[in-house]
Amino acid sequence: MARRLSKVGSNSGNGNCPTLYEVPGTDDYVVQGDTVTDPAELTQLHHLTKCEGAVVVPRELLANFGPKEPVRVPQWISPEEFGGMFTTLEHSVWGLETRRRYASDGRPRASAGRPAPGKRLERVRLVDTAAAPDPARSGSRTCTGEDNRTLSRERAAELALPETDFWIFDSRVVALPRFGADDGMTRVELITNPVDVLRYAQAREAAWHHAVP
Repeated sequence: MARRLSKVGSNSGNGNCPTLYEVPGTDDYVVQGDTVTDPAELTQLHHLTKCEGAVVVPRELLANFGPKEPVRVPQWISPEEFGGMFTTLEHSVWGLETRRRYASDGRPRASAGRPAPGKRLERVRLVDTAAAPDPARSGSRTCTGEDNRTLSRERAAELALPETDFWIFDSRVVALPRFGADDGMTRVELITNPVDVLRYAQAREAAWHHAVP
């Protein structure tokens, strides 16, 4: 079924100009512009799929007619899409697990996927100070490039680490899983703003430095 488009604005009054449209009832926009066809330029685009295309528009089109919300609009993906990120990452993923329980099998363990061969997965799990070590998790390094470490909740509080789970993919995308009352993952928020990503990267460095195998 064809989407109904509503014109937001164009750079001038003639009919041959870049134009911005919105899809009413959604958060989606359609951009009309000159198609990028040069193979040398297309190879510079990250993760461009066969069903995607790129267009060139002047900056003023987006500045004049693009959305101007005063606060960031959350970007949500499903748990299944989140799991798929582990198979498409370029080099590494790092996670902080703060919950005492996950719905995977009743044991406190990661509910995320595993990276493809040759990729690196590192994570720190917060544990209660008095908790007994879990040999199945603590400090285990697998042949698939996975490195698990632990950090006490008391130390995490001293370091002012985030109180909820987060994962950093390829040092450029942060994923924030959300969980329901049954400890199952319900949805995941993505953060790509470089300033916000840096804040989580700083927390990663502090946690990894103080975590133990």
